[in-house]
Amino acid sequence: MRKRDILTPFGITMGFIMIMLAIVSKSSTSEGAGLFLDISSIFIVIGGLIASMLITFKFEQIKLTRKVLSEAFHKNDQQLPQLIALFVHLSERARREGLLALENELEEVDDPFIKKGILLAVDGIEPEVIKDILEAEIIAVEDRHYQGRALLEKAGEYAPSWGMIGTLVGLVLMLNSLQDPAGLGPSMAVALLTTLYGTVLANLVFIPMASKLESKTEEEVFMKQIIIEGVIGVQSGQNPRILEEKLSAFLSNEERAKQLEEQPADFMEESVHEA
Repeated sequence: MRKRDILTPFGITMGFIMIMLAIVSKSSTSEGAGLFLDISSIFIVIGGLIASMLITFKFEQIKLTRKVLSEAFHKNDQQLPQLIALFVHLSERARREGLLALENELEEVDDPFIKKGILLAVDGIEPEVIKDILEAEIIAVEDRHYQGRALLEKAGEYAPSWGMIGTLVGLVLMLNSLQDPAGLGPSMAVALLTTLYGTVLANLVFIPMASKLESKTEEEVFMKQIIIEGVIGVQSGQNPRILEEKLSAFLSNEERAKQLEEQPADFMEESVHEA
């Protein structure tokens, strides 16, 4: 289940607020914040960034921008303890009623990766083949995520560069206006503000969001690897308690401690008798 990740918008908003507070606190006039708004600088950074992205990526990739940005504002609510409990339940039913009985259980499972693995197991596919199929899908997922993440990573590279280009434009205009003191101010604003805009966009928006997507990919791959172990365990008719103990090795120390507190006292004895 996907949920909204409030940390991304909160972090971006907080960053801009801190910048604005720093500007206002150091401004000698009430219009100090307005000095940091320059339309020419915005045109150079945003327009140049869009142009670079259009040159770098195919149109099909550009169309994914909205979806990629949306991913940074959502998170997967799948929890490892609940995932382990699901496979223990599936294992218990498979040992009691057979693998075919698991098809009815899949109606309540939302994860398509789990469904695919269990259906392959029900169809009697060899464990090695199931593992190869599911690992190939993991590789495909990593590649898709990388292609999407590359949009933000490249934007993070291009934004400061266009800021520097704007700075050079502003310096040329400033040097050309040395005989006109009134033109020095606007030219200097273009020179400095484009660098500010490009650096802020790169380090507050694009690069952090790309890093978050990379972390989400690593977490998703980790969960899918656990799912593969669970599917193979269910198919092989492994003792549910032994399977639980095996999958619990992926839990953190805090999660394992909590799990041990919830386990019955005769856990290991039951495991030995059922094996």
